[in-house]
Amino acid sequence: MADWISHERLPVPVTAYGPLHLLATTVHRMANNGLAYEAVEAADAYLAIARAVGDDKTTRFLIQGKMYAMLALGRIPEANTLGSSLLHEYRRIGSALGEAKALCDLAQVHMLGGHYVDCMRNLARAGVLLDELDADTDRRRSAMCSFAEAATAAELYETAAWAYEHLRHHSASFDLVHAVTLLYWGLRLSHVGRSDEARSRLRRSAEITRAWLEDHPDPTVTAVHALALAKLGETTVAEKLARSVIGELRAAGTHQYARMAHLAHGISLREHGFLHEARREFIAARDLPGYGSRPDERPIIRFELALTALALDGGQASRDLFQTVEAQVRELWQLRLQRLAMLRQARQREEIEAARARAEREILRDPLTGLGNRRRFDVLMDGISPAGEEPLCLLLIDLDHFKAVNDAYSHSAGDQALREVATILRAHCRAGDEAVRYAGDEFVIFLRGDATVGAEVGERIRTAVARAAILADVRLTVSVGVAGWKPGMTGDQLFRVADDRLYAAKWSGRNTTAT
Repeated sequence: MADWISHERLPVPVTAYGPLHLLATTVHRMANNGLAYEAVEAADAYLAIARAVGDDKTTRFLIQGKMYAMLALGRIPEANTLGSSLLHEYRRIGSALGEAKALCDLAQVHMLGGHYVDCMRNLARAGVLLDELDADTDRRRSAMCSFAEAATAAELYETAAWAYEHLRHHSASFDLVHAVTLLYWGLRLSHVGRSDEARSRLRRSAEITRAWLEDHPDPTVTAVHALALAKLGETTVAEKLARSVIGELRAAGTHQYARMAHLAHGISLREHGFLHEARREFIAARDLPGYGSRPDERPIIRFELALTALALDGGQASRDLFQTVEAQVRELWQLRLQRLAMLRQARQREEIEAARARAEREILRDPLTGLGNRRRFDVLMDGISPAGEEPLCLLLIDLDHFKAVNDAYSHSAGDQALREVATILRAHCRAGDEAVRYAGDEFVIFLRGDATVGAEVGERIRTAVARAAILADVRLTVSVGVAGWKPGMTGDQLFRVADDRLYAAKWSGRNTTAT
């Protein structure tokens, strides 16, 4: 322990996730590997632990993992309830990234539940939020990945491919999912007669997987590459590649990629005239367990199987079957295009709403410090109810002898000092807290917590300002008044108490926190 203290290190690693995040990771891994029932049971057990110790981050991550497991089990209403609770929680704590990811997950839930309008609205809102968050972080990439997955579930290949192309610039690990998106897009295009567009996507998919296989031989990537080559007409190579990985993929339970390998093998055999053998491959793909399947896989397999049946006998029954399947494929494609149009319309509405919200925020923002202004203060004060439930504390902060700083060093120096103090205040605000510039050199922090928490934060702010080198040869300090809300208090009453405390701090010698 002495070594940790002397080197200012903690005895446990600090991460962006909760201290029990490995429990949540276990649940996510189970849900992703087909152990959905086990994932739900584990999530319930771990949630009790995380809540008992107050690990809110892990709690949210566990709820997300349980939602994914519910989706895998087809329990859409329960998944929707969990996703909605997560969305509410992220909005409550003011996490735009968390909100964007929750919206993407809910979009996928709505898509699987057949609620397309809700799906497109959530996806559009998530896209606008992600565009506003320019910082390139792991959490933003995670939210962007959820955005792409939701678009994939809705068969919005254009949107998903754009997102994966963006992600590929940051990590090669997204190459495979991007190639798969292009592959299925190309397959669907070929089935609706848009051959040139299909070949363009299939060639791009093959290029990505070819480059990957040169450095990282892998059966899953081989299956993707083989299917792209088969549809491009390179059937000899495709057959050899597919045959080499089918057994391994089936044995490993990697059913999605095993289906791709069977499809590649079947298409190649059909082109070489082995129609019965090709049919067996398509049936093998169709009959593999459905876990991990995509919504567009079944129509693709069905089309290739009907095309093979037509080639086998060419009779009226086979022609009727193929025409029926072909008409269904075209209808599904039209529905897909309608969803794409719905997304674009929803996106336009969200962008208009976001522009309006930005304009409102500018009206409520102090241009010098970037904090909320007096108007924002009034809005927050109006939100304080005598019947409130959450603990609230008000911190009034005033720069000591600020007029003397302006007189001695110019108003420009004074403005710089106000900006630096605002930066310190912002750094001490957690999610749910908010700092505003009340007037001149006076600031107010609306703090989520009781008077004890307020006193601790106020003292940390006072110490931080006193230690900061804000202006050369000038030691700036602040006085802080702290008041905790009590049931029945109005906003005006709470402010008067905090103002009295600030007055007391000034008269006690300044550079003081009064509670």
